[in-house]
Amino acid sequence: MDITTNAAGHLTIGGCDALALAKEFDTPAYIYDVTAIRQQIRAFAAVFEQRQVPYEVSYASKAFATVAMYQVAAQEHCHVDVVSGGELYTALKANFPAANISFHGNNKSEAELKAALAAGVGTIIVDNFYELALLQTLLKATPAKQQNILLRLTPGISAHTHAYDQTGQTDSKFGFDLESGQAKQAAKLALAAPQLNLLGVHAHIGSQIFEVAGFQAAATKLLSVLKAWHQDFDFTPQVLNLGGGFGIRYTDGDDPLPAADFVDAILATLHSSPLPFAQPAIWIEPGRSIVGPAGYQLYRVGSRKDVPGLRPYVAVDGGMGDNIRPALYQANYTAVKAASPHAPAIETVHLVGKYCESGDILIDEAPLPPTKPGDVIAVLATGAYGYSMASNYNRNPRPAVVFAENGQAKLVVRRETYADLVQNDLSYL
Repeated sequence: MDITTNAAGHLTIGGCDALALAKEFDTPAYIYDVTAIRQQIRAFAAVFEQRQVPYEVSYASKAFATVAMYQVAAQEHCHVDVVSGGELYTALKANFPAANISFHGNNKSEAELKAALAAGVGTIIVDNFYELALLQTLLKATPAKQQNILLRLTPGISAHTHAYDQTGQTDSKFGFDLESGQAKQAAKLALAAPQLNLLGVHAHIGSQIFEVAGFQAAATKLLSVLKAWHQDFDFTPQVLNLGGGFGIRYTDGDDPLPAADFVDAILATLHSSPLPFAQPAIWIEPGRSIVGPAGYQLYRVGSRKDVPGLRPYVAVDGGMGDNIRPALYQANYTAVKAASPHAPAIETVHLVGKYCESGDILIDEAPLPPTKPGDVIAVLATGAYGYSMASNYNRNPRPAVVFAENGQAKLVVRRETYADLVQNDLSYL
């Protein structure tokens, strides 16, 4: 794992001392190295630029959606995709250009689609026949408006990842199925609708993927679909969106490819056979791979439980409320002591949280140096889905979010208070 330290030997994040961050912003806290976010966006873009291929890097903002994150994405000239009315509202609150937003989701409500149309969202990624019909109905109320869309397809390809992270197989809640002919029927309907401008197709085969084979297979299959539609419907695609899911390193046991290698493999596949139409723009949707490695969670050690013959339990002041992934997906992470991240481990402990659940285990086998109450523990690569999936379980306030860049730290989401927890409660008496 990439760990930087200062002259005192303390962990640094974005050039800031992690112990100083914990003191200033309290714990638990989410800390982001903003330079790392920028570098990853630029790394994706550079591959396309070098290959002179039209493209969009569309940040999959479900990984981490805040006003500040959308602002950074805008600064980096990034496209973004949203999956809910709330994410759309947040992006617009950040003054992110609506024309550079695409809207995903398998059950967009009428209110969400109306909000997207009113905002001028650039692309709506249509997931099913219900949405295709609903979108046309809404657009008929404004005859002068035409909406750019992509059709989400399920290419029948399963990624080698956790079952809940697989989205491209035929038996999925997402997208139009290819094998049954649903996709072709959806294209026929979309092309016949004057309110819709079909740009192309989208597929997403899963998340935390370490191999290029799945992306290559998806690219090959989608290209064959577009060639068939070109022949059958005289359709010339402008966009081929291959989704995201590029894996990252959570522990030393993970061996992900550089992001650029995934893109290179996709482009090589697309260029392996001649096209009967001009090269469409290639869109990708990295989320985890942009923000995951850039994020850290800082906790303070509290209680400890030692049982003879068993691993000790070391508890911290957060847990499953601020990072549900270990309980939900059996996700693994790496933890270090912020004061001495390179110190050798002397024991393997259960690193657990404060929530009233036996399953509230952040890292089941965490090698750590000696710890005592008050020590700051940093869990690495937590930038994706920690804050996004955080809850108020046990009526715990959600932590603060801090952006660190070039040695400067800024609070971008304030820590919730107990008053925040009851602000929407109404008295029964």
